[in-house]
Amino acid sequence: MLRISFDAMNGHTITLRLDGQLIGRWVRLLQRFCAIQMKKQVPVTLDLQNVSFADREGIALLRRLSEAGRVQIVNALPFIAEQIRSATHAVKRGRKKRTCQ
Repeated sequence: MLRISFDAMNGHTITLRLDGQLIGRWVRLLQRFCAIQMKKQVPVTLDLQNVSFADREGIALLRRLSEAGRVQIVNALPFIAEQIRSATHAVKRGRKKRTCQ
């Protein structure tokens, strides 16, 4: 289960505090919410301080959101932060391999 709370919300930015596990249907819910805010051109900050686990889909979503540039991820546990970094590096290496062949 994942609880999503609005920590701060004004016309310019939204900060969401996530509590629990970023898995399954909660990944899709977060993705839809962030997509709506990105369409509105509202920067989003995701506070992951209380996220204890993210599955493969959750990590992939966090990586895509952070690469999009309109979502900032803060306070992630070291294990989750490293998974996001590793997923980003793996994708970049995969892109390089495809373009070289």
